[in-house]
Amino acid sequence: MTKNFDDNEQRAHDPSAHEQRADSEKTIQRNPHPDFSKVQASRPDWPEDPARTFTKTKDPDWKPGQGGNDGGDSLKKEHVEIDPYAEGRPAAFNYKLMISAIIPRFIGFISTRSKDGSSTNLAPFSYTTVVNHDPPIFVVGYAGGYENAKDSLKNLIDTNECVINVISEHFVEAANSTSMNAPYGISEWAISGLHPAPCTTVKASRVKEAIFSIEGKLMETKEFESRATPGKKTGVLAIIEGTRFWAREDAINEERNAIDPAILKPISRLGGITYGRTTGFFELPRPDFEDSKNAGELEHLIKPKVDGQ
Repeated sequence: MTKNFDDNEQRAHDPSAHEQRADSEKTIQRNPHPDFSKVQASRPDWPEDPARTFTKTKDPDWKPGQGGNDGGDSLKKEHVEIDPYAEGRPAAFNYKLMISAIIPRFIGFISTRSKDGSSTNLAPFSYTTVVNHDPPIFVVGYAGGYENAKDSLKNLIDTNECVINVISEHFVEAANSTSMNAPYGISEWAISGLHPAPCTTVKASRVKEAIFSIEGKLMETKEFESRATPGKKTGVLAIIEGTRFWAREDAINEERNAIDPAILKPISRLGGITYGRTTGFFELPRPDFEDSKNAGELEHLIKPKVDGQ
């Protein structure tokens, strides 16, 4: 018989499902510094407007069939195999491993509103990405199951509405403050000092400070169950359709089909408590098969698809 785990059991078996609960940071230990304020004080000041420059790729003369651009150095390194369900391996280890390896990640700064309008929620989720453009489809991953749903997920399911905001440099500290383990009923808007702005197709507010925001309608959700411990609900996937875009007028081009990254200045999530800025760029045109073939670049490289080549 499958066992349903209550909140305390969920916390004990999978602390990563409680990132925003009171004891989550102590359990997961994302912060490696005993005194972060001292570490922070020792670092250089924030470069207010670093040059956002385009460079060449590492090897502008790369040719088809060449492989890596490191001269084969990466082939000299061995790999270790990791079984996510190995005996004695905590689920939190998989969480820490994945958030340190799957980087950089977009941070969905999601605002929701309760069904009766009496409560709101604003929180960052780095298990967020776009998966389709027609219609515009986004996915968000929530830790924990339906029974112990975070306010954001509960509001999303109850109302079928949300707003996905992009976090930029000019409000990164405010956005981070909304992940605080504040008691139920405390407003993240007030703690962050950010400003709500009205939307058109949803009742939830967008973040006025955000350069780009997406109004969204929930299409469906899927709950996940632990492989190692049947009955333990570990996450929920939400599929959301974008119903309206909001772009700051100085960041959008005339055709309204591109945002200037030098104005957007997006923040990405790395591992632990580390975040990234987007300050360096390079361009790589997508190669055309016929052009490469006619240029003789694919000679001896056109082969049928088989394993081991």
